[in-house]
Amino acid sequence: MNFTKSQTLFEKAQASIPGGVNSPVRAFKSVGGTPVFIQRAKGAYLYDEDGNRFIDYIASWGPMILGHAHDLVVQAIQQKATESTSFGTPTELEIDMAELIKSMAPNVDLIRMTSSGTEACMSAVRLARGYTGKNKIIKFEGCYHGHADSFLVKAGSGLATFNIQQVPGVTAGVANDTLVAPYNDLEVVQRLVAENKNEIAAIIIEPVAGNMGCILPEPGFLEGLRLLCTQENIVFIFDEVMTGFRLAPGGAQQRLMVDADLVTYGKVIGAGMPVGAFGGKREIMEYIAPLGNVYQAGTLSGNPLAMVAGYTLLSELNKTQTHYNELDEKTLYLRGGLDSVFSKSGIPYVINQIGSMISVHFSDRPVTDFASAASANNALFSKFFHAMLRRGIYLPPSAFESWFLNNALTYEDLDLTILAAGESLLEIQQEL
Repeated sequence: MNFTKSQTLFEKAQASIPGGVNSPVRAFKSVGGTPVFIQRAKGAYLYDEDGNRFIDYIASWGPMILGHAHDLVVQAIQQKATESTSFGTPTELEIDMAELIKSMAPNVDLIRMTSSGTEACMSAVRLARGYTGKNKIIKFEGCYHGHADSFLVKAGSGLATFNIQQVPGVTAGVANDTLVAPYNDLEVVQRLVAENKNEIAAIIIEPVAGNMGCILPEPGFLEGLRLLCTQENIVFIFDEVMTGFRLAPGGAQQRLMVDADLVTYGKVIGAGMPVGAFGGKREIMEYIAPLGNVYQAGTLSGNPLAMVAGYTLLSELNKTQTHYNELDEKTLYLRGGLDSVFSKSGIPYVINQIGSMISVHFSDRPVTDFASAASANNALFSKFFHAMLRRGIYLPPSAFESWFLNNALTYEDLDLTILAAGESLLEIQQEL
């Protein structure tokens, strides 16, 4: 494949954009090489500025569940745009969106729209502090909840990609109020709660982690956290920016059958447009202004284009379980094919998967937390990434990211991906 135009654009971008990108993982630092500049996308495919076509396993980091430029979503956006792109006032569409989310997601009595997942997570933590009157939070190493100060203590994906452990600009006071535990280690969380008795406002977690690869909660882990939060008056927050409306109509809460007190969303509820939301139990959400004194605001919250795009997508997903069943079946098919070619290669590997989220780790032991994800052979993943890219398969450009399938993928696409994986592994073996 020829990437000449992408190389030229990347050089040009670095003169006016820090690092040439507007989000660090796009810079390909983890895998090396030059980022690919995408011109357009349709269905399961990305098309770059050099005219190359790729089978897409990012899906804009999750929200393109039914594929890119879905006809119903595009038509809804085009029609709404003729009425204006923003009002800064209440609209009936915001009510429709809120009622649809409430009908799909467990434990969401009230919901507030924001403009990003970062903003949603930041606001949910502020709300938990206001509701409980306590200051400290517990997060998990490798989980990423956006770039708000509280969340940049041992965060995953982007920070792991750049090996950033201490983030300049995050004060010691903020860091001291953020306690960190290993993912899937309930005992450490119990100890932190005991050592900080009556000081923990919230525990925030990705119920299925997607920022150190796809990491599943071990049996009893989330259930143990739920019980601990109930016992200690701690607000249990599910960050479902990735899992919400993807793993099931009701997200991870429904699929894993664990209730959260607050839940955060992003991306998918705007069908890929800039949007987020946080919601949950009425007695907590009523602390948000204007009902309560916990302040949160945003001029573009409930933006009409984002609302109509998200409402159209979620309505389509909510019509039938078929989309979810098909996505699960396709992901299992892909996993089976990858298992087959990897096992023949003799290269140590682990495949983690739930629903339409999946990741491959070059490791000889289970990958269950950030430490085990980081100890995998991520240099080998970089070789695999580029070998797949040359064969027209676009994977997340970091070993610390989940892959996301979309339902526009055909079984022919999956077969081509499996074939490309076999060829890529053979190429890698010849280099070793």
